[in-house]
Amino acid sequence: MSVPEEHLASRRSLKSRDTRWAHALAGWLVRSGVSPNAISVLSVLFAGGAMACFMVAGDQSSTAGILGVWLGALACIQLRLLCNLMDGMVAVEGGKGSAVGAIFNDAPDRVADVLIMVGAGYSGAGDPGVVKLFHVIPMGWCCAVVSVWTAYIRVLGASLTGKHDFQGPMAKQHRMAVLCGGTLIELTQHLMGWERWGILTALSLIFFGGLWTCWQRLALLAQALRAGEKPSV
Repeated sequence: MSVPEEHLASRRSLKSRDTRWAHALAGWLVRSGVSPNAISVLSVLFAGGAMACFMVAGDQSSTAGILGVWLGALACIQLRLLCNLMDGMVAVEGGKGSAVGAIFNDAPDRVADVLIMVGAGYSGAGDPGVVKLFHVIPMGWCCAVVSVWTAYIRVLGASLTGKHDFQGPMAKQHRMAVLCGGTLIELTQHLMGWERWGILTALSLIFFGGLWTCWQRLALLAQALRAGEKPSV
């Protein structure tokens, strides 16, 4: 089935899409009969796995437990991103797109963002060392809201101008990269018994960077509308 133009227009430009391993994996998924919509739903399950790992991370005291939950969260985030890459490649390059593909391409991402960000916030529960300018739990919720807002502004812009704006500095891939970096720092701090601030720092960067991203996208959208770009029908 041909891929709707809306789905093609909403594709983010990714260098990883042109790699040999990505094409090999996408080809295997196509031959296996896996639908791109199922891959999109699977990304939410991995996001839920990351949330589960984050939420029990603060309770771990053994080396095995600390390594298991923090590395588990990292793995689930990366698998979520892999699903985000594969669903589009299977749909477009594999020719398995559907009429509702654009819905599955975007809607599950919003759920995944919320699960991961909220879970990351609760990773610091019970650790008094992370209570600084902002407490890590509400910061996780704030990042969840900003993550959804950046995507909403992108889709709003597409509905008005027909163009998707993927600019950062805290688009999805940037948010996940910063969070993974914070997770690695937090893992090290947890293992060494140091004061833990890795996740709080990462979430703070995501929140304030996300606010800036939203402002930039809204400003460019307003500029485009003032320049006379007609809303798409």
